[in-house]
Amino acid sequence: MAESTIDTDERAGRLHVILSGDWTLAHLPTPISGLEARLQALAASHPVWDLQAIPRIDSVGAILLWRAWGRRWPDSLNALPQQRSVLERAASIPSVDASRPQASRLAAVLALGQLALSGFKNMREIITLIGQLLLDVAYLCSHPHDIPWREFSANLYKSGAQALPVTALVGFLIGVVLSYLSSLQLKTFGADIYIVNLLGISIIRELGPVIVAVLVAGRSGSAMTAQIGVMRVTEEIDALATMGVSRSVRLVLPKVAALSISMPLLVVWCSAAGIIGGMVSANLQMGLSYGFFIEALPKAVPVGNVWIGIGKGFFFGLLIALIACHFGLKVKPNTESLSSKTTAAVVTAITVVIVVDAVFAILTRNLGLPA
Repeated sequence: MAESTIDTDERAGRLHVILSGDWTLAHLPTPISGLEARLQALAASHPVWDLQAIPRIDSVGAILLWRAWGRRWPDSLNALPQQRSVLERAASIPSVDASRPQASRLAAVLALGQLALSGFKNMREIITLIGQLLLDVAYLCSHPHDIPWREFSANLYKSGAQALPVTALVGFLIGVVLSYLSSLQLKTFGADIYIVNLLGISIIRELGPVIVAVLVAGRSGSAMTAQIGVMRVTEEIDALATMGVSRSVRLVLPKVAALSISMPLLVVWCSAAGIIGGMVSANLQMGLSYGFFIEALPKAVPVGNVWIGIGKGFFFGLLIALIACHFGLKVKPNTESLSSKTTAAVVTAITVVIVVDAVFAILTRNLGLPA
């Protein structure tokens, strides 16, 4: 095979450029920039291009010629049909305008639109998942022998019992910090006894459910997404479908049910730990006795706040499990998708928890307040 060559000939007062040899990537001289510069110099005189002596030409050689011609067909071209076919494919490749600015004025609007469409798509898919779970519940009510008790109990133990130590520790420390900071301000106004009201309302009604939700979203939510995502990567979910096993009944429903039941219990546990921490700190900082704190707590915090906290825990657990399973089922069979979907599940769950907590605060603003 011959190397790519360029010959010129003057005929009838007009320049003829005769190309010969193989114009393929393996036979083009290096560096190609020198050959391209020579072709561009010859193209400036508008010669007659003769390609008939080229036995082989590939896409690299065709693109080289097309760029040298200024991305347009020359006035005179002698080429074989197969050569024209390769050149036409090179001409069909869209050119990239380097002078076009990368950042468009509408980039922010487009990004916001894409984010909104992605959010609506995820919301639609989660609603579809909820509908599927309702159908599964109806099926299991008529077929109780198919209820996945083993999967439910395993998820209840992992998301509930194993989360007790960390939620108790965080709740206790939050109570200590909140009591310590509040006592510094209440002492200034001589309102020491109102530390019970502040701690009771803030921890039982707001901080307890939100803290537990954030901890569970980072701990159990990410684990659920990773577990289902790994099953997607290893094609275990496809194997379940092949065996006729419903993935929603065996994977999604036990996780959603277990987290919806365990979250209210964790909220009560964390709130109790927070109250104990605040009570200990109030005794050390302000000298309030434990007996007075325990006696004043039911009067300062009506029992309705406890039910509000438990209700928040149920909805938070339901949403966290749904979001975690949704993103787990969207994992593609590669490790990059697994890591990105796990991160997206945790961030989305925490964001949704905060938004739903704000909605709860508005809807229950007149409930659970002391008379």
